[in-house]
Amino acid sequence: MAQNPNLAALSAAGVSVWLDDLSRDRLRSGNLQQLIDTRCVVGVTTNPSIFQAALSKGHSYDEQIRELAARGADVDSAIRTVTTDDVREACDVLRPQWEASDGVDGRVSIEVDPRLAHDTDKTILQAIELWKIVDRPNLFIKIPATKAGLPAITAVLAEGVSVNVTLIFSVERYREVMDAYLAGLEAAKQAGHDLSKIHSVASFFVSRVDTEIDNRLEAIGTEQALALRGKAGLANARLAYAAYREVFEGGSRFEALKADGARVQRPLWASTGVKNPAYPDTLYVTELVAPNTVNTLPEKTLEAVADHGEITGDTVTGRAEESQAIFDQLTAVGIDLDDVFLKLENEGVQKFEQSWEELLDATREQLDTLGK
Repeated sequence: MAQNPNLAALSAAGVSVWLDDLSRDRLRSGNLQQLIDTRCVVGVTTNPSIFQAALSKGHSYDEQIRELAARGADVDSAIRTVTTDDVREACDVLRPQWEASDGVDGRVSIEVDPRLAHDTDKTILQAIELWKIVDRPNLFIKIPATKAGLPAITAVLAEGVSVNVTLIFSVERYREVMDAYLAGLEAAKQAGHDLSKIHSVASFFVSRVDTEIDNRLEAIGTEQALALRGKAGLANARLAYAAYREVFEGGSRFEALKADGARVQRPLWASTGVKNPAYPDTLYVTELVAPNTVNTLPEKTLEAVADHGEITGDTVTGRAEESQAIFDQLTAVGIDLDDVFLKLENEGVQKFEQSWEELLDATREQLDTLGK
């Protein structure tokens, strides 16, 4: 089967195409394999919202839930079993991509319970537990970039566990994430781990930044404010990429680890589905093309790129100055960027907590119903 030319061009430009979705239907129907074969997909990300949607649709999980109910499983262990089974199976499907890329791609991410986002110790314990349960070398454990998450990221990496850092909104927090990654590698080296086996991505959320800032610009309502709509998300990501290059392309701290096989922590563009119908539906893909990055796409966005995405080469490198100018203009018209990023982080954690609670409720109901 031939790969889609638009997505093949995106891959050739240095962007790893990952699917932001997973379900048992997708695994069992062969759909995931089909996307690998025809849409250049080389990784999968999941989150509580994705699992909540998967478990609430159809009957793919009924048999397993029935068995778990018969065994007297509680709701938390039932969810852990169901989600880790799906992720393990996806890891096996993507194993060839993991091997072909020397461990860079072929990755599947699973998130720690979002209710632990502000508890460092419990996050560490659950991250290591999930790593052991799934038991696949191409797994990523997702840990949110909250203040409590940062030391957890370091501690988990120090154990030789590969981490996908999620819910990053500001460049300032991203710099702390890179510091946490390097500290984790330094500790892993001290503990005798093979650094070449430890991988990480830093998931920078894009569209949510535009949604929040656009709302504030519309409330301000001036001509200067309205002219800045739809520019913040890309500017933020491009500034993040400049920070990435500063740390990983010649930065002294990383250079000291590189000799021991350390890998760069790649920026990953998340939340790349366009929320505003006035914007091109491929905006957060075609305008975020740069070497050594990942773009995790909802299937709708993946298909939009396959159909009409125009890949014109690197659209990120060298644009930091222009992006900083946009941020300066946003501040000048009255946007409090610190407040924006704080609100987005808090809302991000709350949304995942809410999805997790809905997942608990739905699973509890299924255990009761199917266990009778």
